[in-house]
This record gives sequence, structure tokens and C-alpha cells, in this order.
Amino acid sequence: MKILFDFLPIVIFFVVYKMTGDIILATAVLIPAAILQVGYTWLKYKKVEKMHLVSLILIILLGGATVLMGDGDFIKWKPTIVNGLFAIVFFGSQFIGERNIIQRMMGDKLELPFKVWRTLNLAWVGFFIVSGLTNLYVAFTYSEEIWVDFKLFGLLGMTVVFILLQGIYLSSHLQNKG
Repeated sequence: MKILFDFLPIVIFFVVYKMTGDIILATAVLIPAAILQVGYTWLKYKKVEKMHLVSLILIILLGGATVLMGDGDFIKWKPTIVNGLFAIVFFGSQFIGERNIIQRMMGDKLELPFKVWRTLNLAWVGFFIVSGLTNLYVAFTYSEEIWVDFKLFGLLGMTVVFILLQGIYLSSHLQNKG
């Protein structure tokens, strides 16, 4: 249920675009949808994930530029910028503290050697870079409609495949903490 809620603004953007063929209108609907999503999360849990805040800020900035300038190219940059920021944070986490970000997120559930944590973290860095570059390639090589489809299905599909591959890699190193 949470993953559906996480993707709700993207799905709303997708549906509005498919119904109207208008990326400006779809973006104009995306902005309040994202604000409502974050607002609801804050009211219900009294906290908001950093990913949602970063995404909201970029939706407001790039989505706002898209609507104000009447240019869909601005919103097309959002996935690349988000992925780039995450790549920087994940990479930088190797040099701050004793544990990288993947280990901080999953270390209480899994016991893994340092090398495996480092490999997982760097794999995520690579994934974010590839996702961001792929988004740019699709956004500025193919039609707007293909990019909208890719934004929902392509990036989600890439993420699912990456997580499955990560699971296969982890399975040979896994030691449950119980």
C-alpha cells in the first residue's frame, strides 16, 4: 500500500497526461498532488522521508518552471536531478561515519561484511547514475509521450530489475540477525 501511495503523484501526472496530451496541465496537477501527499504524510506520521521532500522541492521548482514558461523540458530534468543527488549522497556516505547509507538503512536487519556493504552502496550509486542518464536520453531523444511512459514504467521497471539483481547478490552473503 505504501508503494502505491509513494507513486500516487506520478500516476496522477501520467493519467492527466494520457487524458489530455498536455504536459503543462499534467505538471500543474502534479504540483498540488505532491504537496498533498507530503502534507498528508506529515499530518499522519509527523515526519516525511527525505526522498519525498527532495522530490517535492524539485517538483515545485521544475514543475513551476514548466508551468510558468510553458516548457515541458524543465519537468523532464527532475528524475535526472533526483537520481544525481542520490548518487552523490550515497557515494559521499562512504566517507562520513563508520557506515555507508545502505548499511545505515539495512544494517539492523542484515549482518554483512564491510566489502558487501560497500559493493551494495556503490551499486546504488551506479544505478542512480544510469537511471539519470537514461532519463535524459529518453527525454531528449524520443517524443514527449514516450518519455511520459518511460517516466512511469521504464524507471519503475529499471528499479524493480535492479532490486531483484541486488537480492540475488545478497542471497549469497545473507546472514539474518533474526
